[in-house]
Amino acid sequence: MKNALHTALAATLALGSASAADLRIYPSFSEVREPVTADTNTLRLNLPLDTWQNILSGSLDLEGLSFTQAIQKQEANWLTSLEGQTIYLRRDGKTEPVTLIRARDLLVKDAQGRYFTARYEDLQFDVAPPANPQAPTQSVTYTLAQPGKGTLSYLTRAVTWTPRYTLKASSGGAQLSALADIRNTTEQAYDVRTTELYAGDVNIQNQQEAAYMMRGAMMDAVPSAAPAPKIESQGELRGLYRYALTTPFQLPANSVTTLPFITPKLSTFERYAGLQTYFDPSPREGNLNRSYRLKADQRLPAGPITVREDGRIVGQTSIPDTRQGGTVDFSLGEDPDLNYTRTVQQTAQVKNAQGNVTKTTYKVTYAFESSKDRTVRAEITERIGGRIITIDTMAPVKNQGAANLRVDVPAKGKVSKSFTVVIDNS
Repeated sequence: MKNALHTALAATLALGSASAADLRIYPSFSEVREPVTADTNTLRLNLPLDTWQNILSGSLDLEGLSFTQAIQKQEANWLTSLEGQTIYLRRDGKTEPVTLIRARDLLVKDAQGRYFTARYEDLQFDVAPPANPQAPTQSVTYTLAQPGKGTLSYLTRAVTWTPRYTLKASSGGAQLSALADIRNTTEQAYDVRTTELYAGDVNIQNQQEAAYMMRGAMMDAVPSAAPAPKIESQGELRGLYRYALTTPFQLPANSVTTLPFITPKLSTFERYAGLQTYFDPSPREGNLNRSYRLKADQRLPAGPITVREDGRIVGQTSIPDTRQGGTVDFSLGEDPDLNYTRTVQQTAQVKNAQGNVTKTTYKVTYAFESSKDRTVRAEITERIGGRIITIDTMAPVKNQGAANLRVDVPAKGKVSKSFTVVIDNS
């Protein structure tokens, strides 16, 4: 059993036997690349069962070593190797030697020859057990053409990453920063040598979800003795954006490791009261939304964003993948201090020879009222459907048009603004 553990992958990092891994981490999966060395024509590798169950089917690959066959097999747990041997049992406040008869249900035999089942918590051993002594492992045994060095690689759902943003705003402006959360949802720890983070839409053949979700994951700090990893942009790769960690780090089992990500500069930052809606001839009223608009000098991978105003959280939402210089526009809920009343007046109508309405002209008016002590800009986008749509003096468009109203609502005041729309369905 000790020899099998010695050849294990990064799950046996605590034993000091595993070499470092390279990780290429995508939003929903990762490629793990593990150096392996074979001194004979047989290479045997062990993986914890939950790690194996998260590997995407058909993705296991051995590079740099030619092999004639590979056998995948579930192995017995560590306790099975102790069957027939003496272990120790704490019972009635005393510790006594017993023989482990069957590891599956912890059947033991005491000095009087009596058989009974024990609890694992009451057992003691002469050697330190692995992290999960009752869990089976999965082995992969390769029959090689010749000894040598190679790389074992596989795709796993167990290691993923997401950026998360914080927008800090005040009367003096705003700053956007991001952290990268790297998640490992299995019992296998990784001593990461090099890391690449990828952002973008990546399709893979096997879309199955991870069999095990993270249990009690906590945020793990990078060990203080090691340099803090820094994430640097490596540019674009076929529509994906690549980021590299500049120093090695440890990714413990069942953990979330959080690292500083990017701090883009904002070329545009705006607060406004917004409303996105669709045209209909009925009157409406309600509140405008607390909205923000920004542009950054870097590409922003999709992720959640927390907004703080003067150090206080005012809301959370998510932003999509956004190109460098692209517009990020979002709202954080209604603002009860900014009310609107929408009225619609039909001003003209055209009918065909059969008496069917073919063209209608409407005047849409928005009346705004604010109870705030400062001027606030209101922005309304109203989408209008029809065969041909004409909005005010704009050129006609087909199928769908958009009316955009922009108006400054005075402090504790009222203001209104209108637009005319012609819907031609002839």
